[in-house]
Amino acid sequence: MSSDSNPWKHLEWEKVSEKVDLSYRILDMTSHQFRHPEHGAVRDFVVMKSPDWVNVIALTPENDVVLIRQFRYGVESVTLEIPGGMVDPGEAPLEAGKRELREETGYVADSWLELGVVEPNPAIQNNRCWTYLALDARFEGEIEHDSNEVIAQSNEPLARIGALIAEGEIQHALVVAAFFHLLNKAGGWQRPSE
Repeated sequence: MSSDSNPWKHLEWEKVSEKVDLSYRILDMTSHQFRHPEHGAVRDFVVMKSPDWVNVIALTPENDVVLIRQFRYGVESVTLEIPGGMVDPGEAPLEAGKRELREETGYVADSWLELGVVEPNPAIQNNRCWTYLALDARFEGEIEHDSNEVIAQSNEPLARIGALIAEGEIQHALVVAAFFHLLNKAGGWQRPSE
């Protein structure tokens, strides 16, 4: 879409400057200055620049979802999630999804479907999170956890996922968003047609 046909152009802020304040393995903390679109004042903002992420809903032939539990440092507790992680530099999101599923669970799949993409927190982050569905996932046993991962893997029936979310067992926002994409695609807690 050209800027001339963009009806929201009047809402855009002009970037004046950007600098990296802190650089970590998984993100850069950056300071940005943007010019207000109406009165022209320059304002300071902080943006976390991070690689894109990927989540995988892996369904077994029995319609079980491959789930993982792991300690999350931010909330200082063990969470119930789907496999996923960062997209490595030069890696396509689908390939990252296949890698993360195998590394975290030992599962692989031949049939993959892109379900959707979300912006984890566009107010302060620049990245996106892709969700893929891996159909007829099977365990092949080649688990390769990262040095900072301690993961317990389990399966739950797809029909039970809605209750796990409603009961607060699954609280990770990006995992809930991933299951929304599946519900939207499948029209319910069922295997979608390919």
